[in-house]
Amino acid sequence: MDYPFPPAFIEKMRKAFGEQKAEEIFSGLSLPRRKAIRINTLKNDKDVPTLLKQDGFELVPVSWYPDAYLVENPEGLSSHPLLNQGHFYIQSLSSMIPALVLDSKNTDHVLDICAAPGSKTSQIAALMHNEGFIIANDSSRERIFKLKDNLARLGVTNTQSINKPGQILFKGVVEPFDKVLVDVPCSMEGRFQSDDPKTWADWSPKKVKRLSEEQKGILRSAVRCTTAGGTIVYSTCTLSPEENEEVIEWILTKEDITLEPIHIKNLATEAGLLKNTVRIFPSEDFEGFFIAKLKKN
Repeated sequence: MDYPFPPAFIEKMRKAFGEQKAEEIFSGLSLPRRKAIRINTLKNDKDVPTLLKQDGFELVPVSWYPDAYLVENPEGLSSHPLLNQGHFYIQSLSSMIPALVLDSKNTDHVLDICAAPGSKTSQIAALMHNEGFIIANDSSRERIFKLKDNLARLGVTNTQSINKPGQILFKGVVEPFDKVLVDVPCSMEGRFQSDDPKTWADWSPKKVKRLSEEQKGILRSAVRCTTAGGTIVYSTCTLSPEENEEVIEWILTKEDITLEPIHIKNLATEAGLLKNTVRIFPSEDFEGFFIAKLKKN
């Protein structure tokens, strides 16, 4: 079957994953993706699923995350009053996984080093019951305003937002963090959609290579921000090995860290090209995603 994606991308996927898996990837990127929501447990004064169902939305529970639902008929969802009031958040299922892998406790000091627009930060805050402490950093001054707006709307109170380049953030850290999320800027190949050329309009092999170098710098900074025995979770919404396994292989040679296995009950994942890493391949329900869990020795 012919696909509209850039020929260099098609060739890259076939070379990295083989003909059969590449075909599955292209097919997954050609399916309409179902919307998902995360119930914001920081605002628990309303039965959000029941209210949405009363308004005609068909919700499908997600077996591996009780706060998540797929929405079969999302028309009107983005203007729903409960969304504007922060009672739920529209977020892809794949995007919810890194915070679960990070597994922050309510006594932890947590860093989200590339936090805007706040999807994962607010999820971590909810998992911590607004206790502990989170630093939400982003290098973009424009995006930091969206981050602050989302955190305020969702009722997050245990988080401080800062605006610094991730690569040099470690230089200002006085007290290291117990947990660090490193959801880096990437080429977003896992979000390509065959019927929307805008999703890959600025993709190029050169951009993938540039991002890989940027990701290495951010991840190394994150490791240096982490206390001994602490956890670092690295994630992207892209497919290229240069932005995923290659970055992890590189950091393993630079810092004293261990690659830890990942398991979330009821969630089916596929092994990455590097042992203990995890890939989510694009489908009707999931964007393409990569996740690695590191422990600082």
